[in-house]
Amino acid sequence: MKKSPGPFRRFVEAYPECGMTYEALAVASRESAGYAEKDAELLKLALAMGSRLEGAVHSHARRALEAGATAAQVRGVALLGLTTLGLPHSMMGTSWIEDVLREAEKAGKKSGKKAKGGKKGR
Repeated sequence: MKKSPGPFRRFVEAYPECGMTYEALAVASRESAGYAEKDAELLKLALAMGSRLEGAVHSHARRALEAGATAAQVRGVALLGLTTLGLPHSMMGTSWIEDVLREAEKAGKKSGKKAKGGKKGR
């Protein structure tokens, strides 16, 4: 399992069978839907933004980057939300996405890697 947010890790520690079942469902649903991991994470990012779930936006932005999405692709999800979600909600999602991109950039600087680019869009 990838590094998960603290609350989810604690949930899995308290209820390991539920955690394993949830992870299995996540894998099975992605495979059944026929999406590559990167594409599935970008779609889940869009769903999280539309649902206004800050933690899920952070998680799926992080996972999309880990799956090979560029910063521009992750930011693009928020741009596409402009006409569907509206400006205020897209800006909210952009803010949450930028949290993750700043975190990834800091981690990249520590390890000597540079984050894959894209215009900041702010």
